[in-house]
Amino acid sequence: MAECDLALLEIIKNGFEAIADEMAIILMRTAHSPIVRDAMDFSTALCDANGENIAQGLTTPMHLGSFYDAMKHLMKQYEGDIADGDVFIGNDPYLASGQHLPDIYVVRPIFFEDELCGWAATIAHHVDVGGLVPGSNSLSATSIHQEGLRLPFLKLVSAGVPDRAIHSIIAANVRTPDLVLPDIAAQCAAVEAGTRSLHEMLRRYGRERIRRYTIALHDYAEKLARAAISAIADGCYTFEDHIDGLGDCPEPVVFRLKLQISGDEVVADWTGTSAQVAGGINAPLSFCKSNVYAALRSVMGDDVPNCHGYTRPIRVIAPEGTVLNCTYPAACGGRGITGYRIVDCMFGALADCLPDRVAADGAGGSTLPSFSGRQRGKTFVFSECIMGVWGATSQHDGQEGVPHMASNQANVPIEIIEADYPIRIEEYAIAPDTAGAGRYRGGLGITRAYRILQDDVYFGVRSDKVRYPPYGLFGGGTGAPTVNILQVDGHEQVLPAMPTQPIILNTGDVFHHTMAGGGGYGLPHERAPQMVLDDVLDEKISIQTAARDYGVVITPDHVIDENATRNQRLILSGAKQ
Repeated sequence: MAECDLALLEIIKNGFEAIADEMAIILMRTAHSPIVRDAMDFSTALCDANGENIAQGLTTPMHLGSFYDAMKHLMKQYEGDIADGDVFIGNDPYLASGQHLPDIYVVRPIFFEDELCGWAATIAHHVDVGGLVPGSNSLSATSIHQEGLRLPFLKLVSAGVPDRAIHSIIAANVRTPDLVLPDIAAQCAAVEAGTRSLHEMLRRYGRERIRRYTIALHDYAEKLARAAISAIADGCYTFEDHIDGLGDCPEPVVFRLKLQISGDEVVADWTGTSAQVAGGINAPLSFCKSNVYAALRSVMGDDVPNCHGYTRPIRVIAPEGTVLNCTYPAACGGRGITGYRIVDCMFGALADCLPDRVAADGAGGSTLPSFSGRQRGKTFVFSECIMGVWGATSQHDGQEGVPHMASNQANVPIEIIEADYPIRIEEYAIAPDTAGAGRYRGGLGITRAYRILQDDVYFGVRSDKVRYPPYGLFGGGTGAPTVNILQVDGHEQVLPAMPTQPIILNTGDVFHHTMAGGGGYGLPHERAPQMVLDDVLDEKISIQTAARDYGVVITPDHVIDENATRNQRLILSGAKQ
């Protein structure tokens, strides 16, 4: 690590982070679509002149570790042709090292005194980029060419002059140009703000000092990351998990992880994971790496800077042609579910060596419903990321109403949905008896029900954890599985986790989703009886569940029967031995 004043390093680090957060706030406040403005499915980063992250906005972890690959791609493509006032746009996993087509990068180089000193970078999930289905998250797509508008890195603005042709091409290829183009403008506003704010720091501290302290920041992050890894016992930790699969007869997608800790370095080896599939859940390698980084960063200390330096001791192996390192022309539209499972596998492996630092399995990431039709003479597309439930930890019950740690996003407010779309939210609740039992129980599943208020509405959904519900740790119980129910003309139809056939809904039809409950941590019969009673009083579990899963016998007037409880727990403890 280069010599520097540690107090000034902390000041500069916080300055970089303030810029990334300022960009995030501007993007959120100026975006038009609910998926960006309300669900907050976007990310921001400030990068150094080499394209390495020096700060990340408080946004989506699964995005952030992939900025580096995209930046390297951009810088190589435009080597010798990057000028002050340029703004670049791109999204394609193969042509721009992107993640999936709805995630569009907007990036601006930052020049100071005629020298490239950094980059302001954003990525936002756009409500539609064309393709087979509204929302552009087609699970049935077998090729990237079916998924929507593919953008290599292009100059959206060249030396301060906008390219109107690119705007026209985008507008012609998406279903909702009235939302997509303003969201791109919001990204442009964010990178403009990032440029302005870094200029202020460069004027205050000088270009050479900022350069030296940027190098020191990466080295400092690496030093702290290596120390955190060194504190983990050396060994090879393995885990296997699944995605349910696609369609009515799903074939499970298998994730196999071998996590090797050797001194101050980590290798995450995904050899043995399923081959890429003929459907839209494949992930590019950059996305796989990003989720591995996010999982490991979450078990490091708060003092580790969120810059590229902390990733240096981490190596990711994912064979080409697998669902974690797909090759052209594999479809990637629904790849988010794959990223969530990467993190879940990482936590499953880390549980053996860091039992007090990770949670039992949660709901497996967001559920993504999409609705589209014609309203007031225009096409509407509504998608949201339903969040979310965590598993229990060694210290507390799983949380409800929170995002997966890889996403940091939010449910769209009911009032926004009902004001803008022909949809009524008829239920938004916590589902009782869905948590995995344990000394600490998992979080309870979230229920959300959508009633359709007009005819001829397209519907699709990406969910998971129907066949493979959330696992518990150290004797903790499994959470309840996800349930998707479609109510049409008074009849109920149970949907698979990820239907691939088009579904058309009409007035009065209802989609009812109950997210999986989180896994438990520790043996259920070791849970404090008063905590079990409190859950019954709060209507989180039933009296029957209290007796069956926890061995706590509660009378109809909500009093613990201590003798019956003692006997029931003896039976349960014997069954566990």
